[in-house]
Amino acid sequence: MGKLTKSILCCVAAIGVALMAQDAPKKAAPARSGAVLHPEMTVAPDAGTFDKPAGTLGEKPAEPWTATTIAAGVDKKPLTGKLVTMTGEIVDLSCYLQLGKHGDKHKPCGTKCLQAGQPIGLLTKGGAIYMLMDEEHDPRRDGQTTLRQASIDNFAKIMEVTGTETSVGGYKAIFVQGYVKK
Repeated sequence: MGKLTKSILCCVAAIGVALMAQDAPKKAAPARSGAVLHPEMTVAPDAGTFDKPAGTLGEKPAEPWTATTIAAGVDKKPLTGKLVTMTGEIVDLSCYLQLGKHGDKHKPCGTKCLQAGQPIGLLTKGGAIYMLMDEEHDPRRDGQTTLRQASIDNFAKIMEVTGTETSVGGYKAIFVQGYVKK
């Protein structure tokens, strides 16, 4: 078979596959509307509300980034960040993004996930999700911060979180100051 014949056959096969895919029954896409996944999974009655959070996480800094973060930046320039205060439920991102789990019924599992090092999240009333991290770069890197324990202690509670918001490629994070071990 010549090269031209092979090329034509490959093109015809590719067109056939594309046409069959168009006619194939469509699977329902998972909900991605930005709303809270599984709103029936609620926080405990004493775990705060969006109008009256159970507590706060983070100190309001004078500047978005600390000296250790600036020093660690490429050419001493971290990404642009803005100071924010957001209210939301403390969740573990692994179970939330995989299963939509959050709230009081998920507290035993989510607490174990955070204790095992899974990423910490903040789920807002509107369904936005933010990764929470210690802001102080070197202390965070060197295991000298306590935001993880504060998040475990407040898991499945609605908290007011203050920190520096940044986003890259659709990933949103709030970097929280005030949890360096003393």
